[in-house]
Amino acid sequence: MSGISLHVPEYGELWYRQRLLADPDTMSYNKEYGGENGCIDFSEEKWRSWYGYWTAGTSDSFYAYIVLDGEFIGEVNLHKNCDKGFYEDWYDMGIVVESHYRGNGYAAKALDLLLETAFKKLGAASVHNEFENYRTAALRLHLNAGFSVDGEEGQVVRLSITAARYFQIKH
Repeated sequence: MSGISLHVPEYGELWYRQRLLADPDTMSYNKEYGGENGCIDFSEEKWRSWYGYWTAGTSDSFYAYIVLDGEFIGEVNLHKNCDKGFYEDWYDMGIVVESHYRGNGYAAKALDLLLETAFKKLGAASVHNEFENYRTAALRLHLNAGFSVDGEEGQVVRLSITAARYFQIKH
């Protein structure tokens, strides 16, 4: 796969996140949470506080754009979840790829880079995600990356991968 990388955005590049979250095709998976079309308001007055949290320079969070040959095509994130105590260094994650780039394997490469960041740079013990079980492409992506299903509640499936499992797969 050519040219997939992660890029921590500068403040002036937040226009891309604003555009990404306002795209109805990309955000359609989010309809149950983001209103009629799933879009999320990320107007400029929200940028400073959001940017301060995600780029504070601590190991509690990580945010980056997915870049394909120099062009932004999505986003990834990690944040330490202090409310859930199963693992001391438990991180929740997110990944969004623009709708017209989906189905090309870019999310798999971006997820691999995100897990590398989590386990090698942040020292995460585990990474978790949860989403609706009918999102079969997302489920397949996570399972192919080595995640295990921890459980389901209603239509929400909970998945995780431990550092030990990640390093076992990589070696």
